[in-house]
Amino acid sequence: MQTLRQDIWYALRQMRLSPVFTLTAMLTLALGIGATTAIFSLIHSVMLKSLPVVDPSSLYRVGDGNECCVEGGPQTNWGMYSYQLYQRFQQAAPEFEQLAAFQAGGSQFSVRRSEIDRLTKPLRGEFVTGNYFATFGVQAFAGRALVPADDQPAALPAAMLSYRAWQQEYGADPKVVGATFMLDSHPFTVVGITPPGFYGETLRSDPPEIWIPLQQEPMLAGTNSILKQTNAWLRVIGRLRPGATTDGLAARFTAIMRQWLITDFVGEDLKEYLPQIKAMLPKQDIKVVPAGAGVLTMKEDYKDSLRILFIVCCLVLLIACANIANLLMARGTARQAQTSVRLALGASRKRLIRQSLTEAIVLSCLGGLAGMAIAYLGVKVIVMLAFHSAQFVPIDARPSLPILAFAFGLSLLTGALFGTAPAWLSSRADPAEALRGANRSTRDSSSLPQKTLVVVQATISIVLLAGAGLLIRSLQKMEHQDFGFETDHRINIAVNAPFSGYSAEKLDALYRELQARLSAIPGVQRAALAQYSPFTDNWGEMVIREGHGIPNVNEDQGSSWDHVGPGYLELMGQHIVRGRSITEQDTAATRNIAVVDEMFVRKFFKKGEQPVGTHFGLNKADYSGTFEIVGVVREANYTDPSGQWRRPLFFVPLAQHVHYPIAMLQMVDDRTHMIESVVLQLRGSMEGLEPQIRRVFTEVDPNLTILNIRTMEEQVANRLDQQRTVAQMTGLFGILALILAAVGLYGVTAYTVERRTSEIGVRMALGADRGNVIRLVLRGAFLQVLIGLLIGIPASIGCSHLISAQLYQVRGWDPLVLGGSVIALAVCALFASIIPAQRAASIDPVKALRAE
Repeated sequence: MQTLRQDIWYALRQMRLSPVFTLTAMLTLALGIGATTAIFSLIHSVMLKSLPVVDPSSLYRVGDGNECCVEGGPQTNWGMYSYQLYQRFQQAAPEFEQLAAFQAGGSQFSVRRSEIDRLTKPLRGEFVTGNYFATFGVQAFAGRALVPADDQPAALPAAMLSYRAWQQEYGADPKVVGATFMLDSHPFTVVGITPPGFYGETLRSDPPEIWIPLQQEPMLAGTNSILKQTNAWLRVIGRLRPGATTDGLAARFTAIMRQWLITDFVGEDLKEYLPQIKAMLPKQDIKVVPAGAGVLTMKEDYKDSLRILFIVCCLVLLIACANIANLLMARGTARQAQTSVRLALGASRKRLIRQSLTEAIVLSCLGGLAGMAIAYLGVKVIVMLAFHSAQFVPIDARPSLPILAFAFGLSLLTGALFGTAPAWLSSRADPAEALRGANRSTRDSSSLPQKTLVVVQATISIVLLAGAGLLIRSLQKMEHQDFGFETDHRINIAVNAPFSGYSAEKLDALYRELQARLSAIPGVQRAALAQYSPFTDNWGEMVIREGHGIPNVNEDQGSSWDHVGPGYLELMGQHIVRGRSITEQDTAATRNIAVVDEMFVRKFFKKGEQPVGTHFGLNKADYSGTFEIVGVVREANYTDPSGQWRRPLFFVPLAQHVHYPIAMLQMVDDRTHMIESVVLQLRGSMEGLEPQIRRVFTEVDPNLTILNIRTMEEQVANRLDQQRTVAQMTGLFGILALILAAVGLYGVTAYTVERRTSEIGVRMALGADRGNVIRLVLRGAFLQVLIGLLIGIPASIGCSHLISAQLYQVRGWDPLVLGGSVIALAVCALFASIIPAQRAASIDPVKALRAE
């Protein structure tokens, strides 16, 4: 221990004597360790961190799927259920002390505090069972939590507010607890405030701000209620009893689910699908998985991006280690005479290696401390970039114990990584040769390890630059693709329209007034209403053409659809290619019509078949004549700008309703008449329009709550946040790697020139001119870069499959990207080596030989 203390103090003294070297090394390490720690911090938050609840290890989720059909039929990976199916699970699972259900997607509510607020404000909410907070062991910060007694049909409407909403929206007013709030015009009593740090069971941007008992859903949704339908809209998490296990639970839940599919989901309404459903049953399974970290939807969404960034950061850290190793080797060479004297006086090689390794580890630990500050800022920057359209993301950038442990461990590993080779090489010095003089020989084998590290740096740099170039090219293609609709001078107003109690006639009149009032605002060219606009939502159903019988449910026979007002397609610049568009003559009194897109025609019609005039319906052959196709619109991308998930799309008029005898289909038709988007085409800029828009909404109906107002360009850009963040961060790390590689090449070239001073002096004395010397030095430097390129280019092409899922219309061996990466590395290599080359060409032969 005494020896270790001496080594540490010696290392600190050496650093104080070489401040430039110390600062350079610390900054290099801080960047490498800080970037890697920042990405690990995000990985920990998104993938590994447990919920802030009591004993998260005893929580288990029923099913691990995150996607589902809205109707609640067979699923590829079960994870969402109807309320009735949840109740059956609850009755059949005595192993669970509590089994709670909660809404998967969340809802928007227009909220106003009675007798205090004049205008409503939007709050994000979630329906939960009464035992939700008891299941997670969450106690109220103020007031009380929701309890099973609140989740009864006859119970007084109660709600629980999040701590953050209480702080930011209501100024931490203690009188909020017990106060009456109007949610979509219905009175609710806020019974409690959740504790700080609890944002629900799912890590997501803009988490719930208010929790409402499930049994209040029918009151808020009215005739559009899905509580008693077969729709899959709930996730389920339970807490095991002490001593209980999950053995047999998955099989039991699977058997209940399969029986429910036949008796409840199919029933009389969908009996024609019974043979197909029965054939699918063997593939319908439910898993019971640990849920200590909650529902990992963000993990599924961001795991590939985080993996790419983590690999990139590790490669940057390797380059940083190679740089520091080069610096330490150069300093070891400068200390060679000192080391030789110590060896000659009897110091053991083991002792010298340990002292040199201790110095490297101390240096890396100091770099790690500085890296924590970079990691903290890095997390904030990455979250801001990845979720810049979100109001709040519950990811804490402050370092926790796991993050500190990771950073400390990484610092030790880094120190060992870049310190071992220099320590070993310095201890292998021959005392006699070192004391005689290092520069007598023209052989330069001692610089081989340093040159090898430069080759490694060049290889990694070209891989990172090529990867960043591919991602940036992909992003550019996504941003500038033809989406099939116009974005210039278009704005989208996202609204919450709590119209569940409105009649169809009142709704149609309100929509007409809203469209007319908005169109009359100075600066607005025209306005149109829609259930949703591009990249905001998606509704899909199974399409059945008239006379074509029942489709196979195993095949993808679905299409997205959108209820839109007259003029919407024209406003969005979606051109009609056949037939006509939706007009004001398409009313509740006329036949139900639809305008389909080109992808719809390709999918559901044979080549050369005429779609205009044909009929189709949704979900059942009985309704296959519901809609008559009157037009075909140009294909547009409404779902995914990356192009990985696209569906056909058809549009139907907002003014037209379909009356189904099946409650589920009627509910779907009613719900899809609730607008979420109002689109405006402007004559000029947006400046000064927002107050007028908000005033129109308030005057037309105070229950209409504006969630946000964005340009269509912003709406498209928001869907590319993740891809943009990965491209920007990878590009930043690629530039950092290039700079570090250039610094490394400069250091090795300068070191080589210093060692070959006498050789260069002899060459110049024998007649070599400045040009010969510069070419000699540049040839040696570019040889290292060339070897790095020969290894790096094939490696770049081979590694492109790691990011293939992130690429859009870009090949892994894109010549433009590879060529640009090679040129960038060559230019940096030229700047890094030209200074030592010019210094070598300025050597005075007489002075060089005299010094020798």
